[in-house]
Amino acid sequence: MPSHPLRVAVVCSSNQNRSMEAHNILSKRGFDVRSFGTGTHVKLPGPAPDKPNVYDFKTTYEQMYNDLVRKDKELYTQNGILHMLERNKRIKPRPERFQSCKDQFDLVITCEERVYDQVLEDLNSREQETFQPVHVINIDIQDNHEEATLGAFLICELCQCIQHTDDMENEIDELLQEFEEKSSRPFLHTVCFY
Repeated sequence: MPSHPLRVAVVCSSNQNRSMEAHNILSKRGFDVRSFGTGTHVKLPGPAPDKPNVYDFKTTYEQMYNDLVRKDKELYTQNGILHMLERNKRIKPRPERFQSCKDQFDLVITCEERVYDQVLEDLNSREQETFQPVHVINIDIQDNHEEATLGAFLICELCQCIQHTDDMENEIDELLQEFEEKSSRPFLHTVCFY
């Protein structure tokens, strides 16, 4: 078992739904967790698929919430976006971009393959300093409320299993294979170094 609590990062594209739901559940279970997005901007659904609400990562969840209430409170209440932003405000002030964070993690879990690729690109472009391993794992999770919740519980269960291994470096591949079979979802896994 690792001598310290696992340092976990959960990453999706906008740091709104999937990563925040996992952040919420992992933090309630006592994990040292942070959440991020990898996009250039934060995108939330708008009145039409081709009209998303686009924000800078510096925009707080409170500001997004107030903006959407002003634009169309009924629409954003009905589609669950205001409820999601309420939850997000309770966890942290604003979305964060993974590429802007230089903290080190034991485990980085991404929620879609494109985000996984962006995380790997960023980690591999950094100067190696400590040569500490970081396991990057992708679990494809659709970007909707129900899948985000199911995915968050799967991520939490995976983190709990990894936390309780005697030798994470040697046991993680077998553990991931078990989780793939159990969840019927393909997992991607790469080890990078800080």
